[in-house]
Amino acid sequence: MRVGLLKRSLWLAATLVIVSSAGVAIAQPQPEKAQTLEQLLDMVKKSQISESAEHRQREAEFARDKASRAALLAQAKAARVKEEERAAELEKIYAEQQLLVTQKKAQLSERLGSMRELFGHLTSTAGDLRGTLETSLVSAQYPHRGDFLDALIEKMNGSTKLPDIEEIERLWYEIQREMIEAGRVVTFKGEVVQADGETSTQNIVRVGTYNLVSNGAYVSYDGRKMEELARQPNRELLASAAALQEATKGVVDFGIDPSGPHGGRLLFALIQKPTFGEYLDQGGMVGWAIVYVGIFGILLGVWRIYVLFTMTAKVNAQLRSDKANADNPLGRALIVAKENAAVDLETLELKLEEAVLRERPAIESGLPMMKIIAAVAPLLGLLGTVTGMITTFQAITIFGAGDPKNMAVGISTALVTTVQGLIVAIPMVLMHTLVNGRAKAMIHILDEQTAGIIAENAERKAADENRADQ
Repeated sequence: MRVGLLKRSLWLAATLVIVSSAGVAIAQPQPEKAQTLEQLLDMVKKSQISESAEHRQREAEFARDKASRAALLAQAKAARVKEEERAAELEKIYAEQQLLVTQKKAQLSERLGSMRELFGHLTSTAGDLRGTLETSLVSAQYPHRGDFLDALIEKMNGSTKLPDIEEIERLWYEIQREMIEAGRVVTFKGEVVQADGETSTQNIVRVGTYNLVSNGAYVSYDGRKMEELARQPNRELLASAAALQEATKGVVDFGIDPSGPHGGRLLFALIQKPTFGEYLDQGGMVGWAIVYVGIFGILLGVWRIYVLFTMTAKVNAQLRSDKANADNPLGRALIVAKENAAVDLETLELKLEEAVLRERPAIESGLPMMKIIAAVAPLLGLLGTVTGMITTFQAITIFGAGDPKNMAVGISTALVTTVQGLIVAIPMVLMHTLVNGRAKAMIHILDEQTAGIIAENAERKAADENRADQ
């Protein structure tokens, strides 16, 4: 007892020392201090009695918890034994059922016999038909007609259900209907998404399984909805589509795309062909520069051809006339010769040469510019080719060479500018040759006529001198 009392006193003293050294203020009532040994002994006795009661209470709680947990453990062990017995029973049932399933499969296979091969063909046919109906233009008129095929294929692939005769007959019916509708031209009502995004119910003409037209425009079908093509083919094909929609009987010319459905692959390729403006845009800035230079050169060449042909007609008329006319170079040269008929031959020759030289700029006007354009146009095309190839190499550097579309812009610029340069240069060379030849012919006529005038004056003066000598 004294040893326990001593230990407790030391524990209390140590606790008080630790609390006071940590500086923690514990809000507890201060125990009464013993004044004598008898008081201290009495206080220890009271504390021992209190602790013994508390210990007994805790021991009772621990005993109750131990009994409760022992009961739970016994219940868990009993449940485990029961589940193990149930698992063994289920394994036995599973083995029996597995044997029964194997027997039933063998019995089903034996009873099916040659029907299995038939179901295989039906499954393949149904799968092909499902793919056809999903994209067929006939489905635009008869939607959801292939919904039964999924259930039919599932039945024929499974081993629990068999297809009935009605489903097989419907499969045959849809195949026959697809073949028959492929050769018919029919009109039906349906919802069409127009180019502006609005949806409206319209009369639609279906030409077999090739094309759909509505309101004079071609319509595509993607298996879910019908859409008016954003870009339509040329006016001739659109006119034939409108004529087909308005016709009630007889034969109508119509542009059919045999690569349908979906509106036709060839039709899509046709409408994606760039227009003339888009073709010019593909050349970029260099291409437009070639276009402007070409337009200027063509206009200049046409104007010079017109002027020279008009001038040639007037000169030819002057050759047939005895009176000098000032509306043409030859007439103006004849006027100069007439005005200087009394001068000596050298002066007359100089006057006529001056008159011819005065006419040459008007006759040869535009020839240097046409020659320059004919030479510059191919060089501009070569410039566009180089810039286009630079763009192509930059696209390869950034995106790689895996997707040709990334290089299409640069290649288009290179090729289009080359073509544009040649298109401008070839007619400019031809027009320059024509204009130059006409101008040389005109100058040759002037030189010939002025030389003739000088020769006539020289003969006349020589005859006058001979008569004077005689």
